[in-house]
Amino acid sequence: MGSADWAQLRTSLLDLVLETLVSPADYLHFGCVCKSWNHAAKANKKQRALVSTFCPPLLLISTGKNGTWRLCDAMNNKVFDLQLKLSNKRFCGSSKGWLIAVDQSQTITLTNPLLRHKGRRMKDNSIIRLPPLTPRDEHELLMHPSICNYGVYKATISADPILFAEDCIVLVIYEDLLQLAFIRLKDTKWTYVDRRWKMLEDVVCFQDNFYLDNRRTLLSFHLTRRSYTKVSVIAKPKKPEDPCFKTYLVNSNEEKLLMVQRFIWDFEDGTRDTTEFKVFELDYAKCKWIAMDTLRDTALFLGDNSSVCVLASKFPGCQANCIYYNHDADRMSFDVGPYGPHDFGVYNVITGQEISKPYTKDVMAFLKNSRKPPIWIVPTLQL
Repeated sequence: MGSADWAQLRTSLLDLVLETLVSPADYLHFGCVCKSWNHAAKANKKQRALVSTFCPPLLLISTGKNGTWRLCDAMNNKVFDLQLKLSNKRFCGSSKGWLIAVDQSQTITLTNPLLRHKGRRMKDNSIIRLPPLTPRDEHELLMHPSICNYGVYKATISADPILFAEDCIVLVIYEDLLQLAFIRLKDTKWTYVDRRWKMLEDVVCFQDNFYLDNRRTLLSFHLTRRSYTKVSVIAKPKKPEDPCFKTYLVNSNEEKLLMVQRFIWDFEDGTRDTTEFKVFELDYAKCKWIAMDTLRDTALFLGDNSSVCVLASKFPGCQANCIYYNHDADRMSFDVGPYGPHDFGVYNVITGQEISKPYTKDVMAFLKNSRKPPIWIVPTLQL
């Protein structure tokens, strides 16, 4: 009886095996078996995207030298040798392994810093350039002396632009009044969402809908390939409301929508310190936010450019019930002040206390020389 020719297995059978794999390492090992298995692993876009959600969040830190950034595993105090040469543009978002940048002409660029050929040469499809924003108040925005963020406050994408090019939508919150615009990769111009809604502070994609934070009021709308629905009010804040420094919307593994409020204390010398976080879960049936006193087996990673929720048990070194937070920059200056990034740590939701400063001496040296806020990025699985 001859041995089985595993390389000739039908694609349908290979897909059944792939759908049982959730570990990025197992998926990579599957793709290394032979050419036909590698082709099947690449072709199964849905499973590749799912497995990528089990890649650990990494921290990108500017070294302050010629656009060079370093990658850090904040959960295990590890600095990688890899040095990334990135643009000096302002990064306004990080999603699906892609960085979203804006320059002085208000042109948006998507960059995947880990999508490379051999050595350090970037692949051609690792950079996607979009048309510039052209809001009605463009002349006022460009002339405004206090706006140093090139006209974009926050940005995100709905899907990986390589795996799901037809479904990928780029959303930005743009200045001066913090309004929303979006564009599909095939479009030649931006669509500006109902301009009556202003002062939007965050945007997140959750269960095929987009949610916006409007001064603690939660808004929602749905986008298709051709149109979008009107903006709807989902939940309003409780009154009276505690003043807080910043609000984050977080997609909790497509199961829950969370709102996190961050409170800080400013000191006279220009330094600051985060004192507390409050976490809320959206109750869809009652259309209101419910306070949470535990994150159970999850951990949150919060920062200017992105907010990520992970299952702590999936990542060695990750602390459950904790919030890993970065030093967020001021909206009008978008730097981190004369002292560099210093307001960061790990906050325990149950005890309400900071439990550690998560960075090594090497990382601290990079932070000291940096004038840009660190960026959380979740690498996508590359085959």
